[in-house]
Amino acid sequence: MVIANSSSPLTILENGDRLNRDEFERRYTASNIKKAELIEGIVHVASLPLFTSHGKPHSQIIVWLVTYQSMVDGLEVGIKPTVRLDDENEPQPDAVLFRIDGKAKIDDDGYISGAPELIAEIAASTVSYDLHSKKRTYERSGVKEYIVWRTLDRQIDWFILENGKYNRIEPDQSGIIRSQEFLGLWLNVNAILNNDMSLVLKTLQTGIANQ
Repeated sequence: MVIANSSSPLTILENGDRLNRDEFERRYTASNIKKAELIEGIVHVASLPLFTSHGKPHSQIIVWLVTYQSMVDGLEVGIKPTVRLDDENEPQPDAVLFRIDGKAKIDDDGYISGAPELIAEIAASTVSYDLHSKKRTYERSGVKEYIVWRTLDRQIDWFILENGKYNRIEPDQSGIIRSQEFLGLWLNVNAILNNDMSLVLKTLQTGIANQ
């Protein structure tokens, strides 16, 4: 959207704008918006995150991933990075985990180009676009594992890419989900939902030790 001015036009970014990636980046750079994403050619401007439903669980996912990355060679973790997937998709996932020698690369502008092996998003509920248009986008782009923590529903959805389609994997009898892409990346679902990060990290360390 462009607001005309007699001297200089002001370019802004709004929810629902339909843009290609180059125009999205131009408008984003010219705006004062802190977070916006381009998903299937449509702009999504983020609202201010709440601590209980987003900030705290986001920090817990990051601690879990960074702990894993610190103990396994050849990996990178990103917090809300810009990811250039294609001409119509430029998300800022809450967290990414990817191999240094994998499909995702750091381009000359310092952004991620290509699909990280794992993406995690914090969502309020099933109505979030994280489980709809974003999920479709990550599936098409080849993100091998996709985690959505629905904080209001107290549920964690973990999808793995099989034959080009996402399938949801369930916790085992111990309440643990084991990554198929990253050996030893285990998540104790009940522990993280109950804010027991000590048990989350203990389970993770057990997973790494059993690689």
